[in-house]
Amino acid sequence: MTLKPFTVDHFVGWAHELTLDTGERWVVEDFFAEFVDDYFEGVPESWLLVPEGNAKTTSLAGLGVYLLEHRFEAMIPWAASSRDQAEIGYRQADGFVRRSPRLKSFLKCKGGYRRIENTLTSGRLQVFAADDGTGDGVIFTDAFLDELHRHKNLALYRIWQGKLDKRGGQMAAISTAGEPGSDFEETRDRIRRETPVIERRDGFIRCRSAHISLHEHAVTDGADVEDMAVVKAANPASFITEKTLANKRGRPTMTPAHWRRFTCNQATRGVSAAITEKEWADAFSEILPPEGEEIWAGLDLGWKADTTAIAPLWMRDPEFRLLFGARILVPPPEGMLDSREIEQAFLEIHERNPIHTVVMDPTRGETISQWIERELGAVVVEYKQTRPLQVLAYTRFMDGLSKGWLKHDGNPELTRHVLNAISYTLPRGDTIFDRPNPSRRNLEAQTRRVIDALDAASFVHSTAVAELYDEEELGLYVFDPHEAVAA
Repeated sequence: MTLKPFTVDHFVGWAHELTLDTGERWVVEDFFAEFVDDYFEGVPESWLLVPEGNAKTTSLAGLGVYLLEHRFEAMIPWAASSRDQAEIGYRQADGFVRRSPRLKSFLKCKGGYRRIENTLTSGRLQVFAADDGTGDGVIFTDAFLDELHRHKNLALYRIWQGKLDKRGGQMAAISTAGEPGSDFEETRDRIRRETPVIERRDGFIRCRSAHISLHEHAVTDGADVEDMAVVKAANPASFITEKTLANKRGRPTMTPAHWRRFTCNQATRGVSAAITEKEWADAFSEILPPEGEEIWAGLDLGWKADTTAIAPLWMRDPEFRLLFGARILVPPPEGMLDSREIEQAFLEIHERNPIHTVVMDPTRGETISQWIERELGAVVVEYKQTRPLQVLAYTRFMDGLSKGWLKHDGNPELTRHVLNAISYTLPRGDTIFDRPNPSRRNLEAQTRRVIDALDAASFVHSTAVAELYDEEELGLYVFDPHEAVAA
């Protein structure tokens, strides 16, 4: 089923009948008309990514009302990210209907259910919060997903994706940028990589295939986010100007992270992030240790809830320290990680580059420690996760990174764990790496909170470079050899 008798011109003309909550007539913005044009071509999945404040929810509400009138027996589920966002979406659609005498003669709004019904065709638009658990049983003509980056994950999107063929349905997703490493951002990146680029201009890229359409309005990576002309190019609404953007940027409460993510539409983490994407990207190295070169390895064990991470470290010289070939082992959803998986990972690393020292927290690791000594002939250094040693690990890691001496091979799993980490300041002013707060009970949130590979990397790095530092001169805790001794 397609909308082919209808065109974007028909939609734009129809929209002039609608009145905004300001009392003004609704004029469809050009950027949204371009998006609708692709949608009306019948593309099964359509994504619109645009910064906050460009009226995307209001525009989606208008499209929903249009489809409810013109699509025969339309069934339009609209999943918002939360109850509050669902209320916004519903109120915009409800307002368009209530302020139009013609529409309200056959479209009935049921606010308690956040539902609008077409009494002539039995069509229905239903707005609900994505976490309500009520969206998996629908068969739709059109499905909307509002602020997709705020959904806990893309599980509902994928459920609906599997229902597209039942009525020849279509999906429209609108959003701003999310957090690096999230399910949303990884999917966004994959669409950009795998979908042909149809159009590109300052602040905009359009990708299109037979299966999906992407309209992305964002400041290009590397462009100056403090140049209001550059930022305006990524904010297509006519009512947003360089002046309004400058006023927004100048607010005392506006943070650089919020500005980049919600106004520039760039995937950005919070201000508490320990290591920025740029800092980590700048530390990338293509150089790897020669086969047979001896190395260190850090080990952070996680038998059940957490992952187990092995972080090999090559100390070529004090000014070139390379983290490479990290291994992340994930325990099964129900049960414990098999120790044989850890042993096999170590053997594979050891075969290429003999491991002479393993640095690990001894908690629940006595058996693995004994196996490493026996089978690999490596020295095992116990690195207990006490606050003083965590401070040392953080300080030495960040020092090596800032001086350009600490490098990595671009391993995606290590990168994910590094970029997950936040900086946590202790009462006396020292800083450590810490996890973000999402609950371990939420599997999607758990993937964004793990930093085990960073723990393993920072512990082994701290031990390997200990003799290079004079903590007393730096005003840091003095390393106690009794807290990290050869087993």
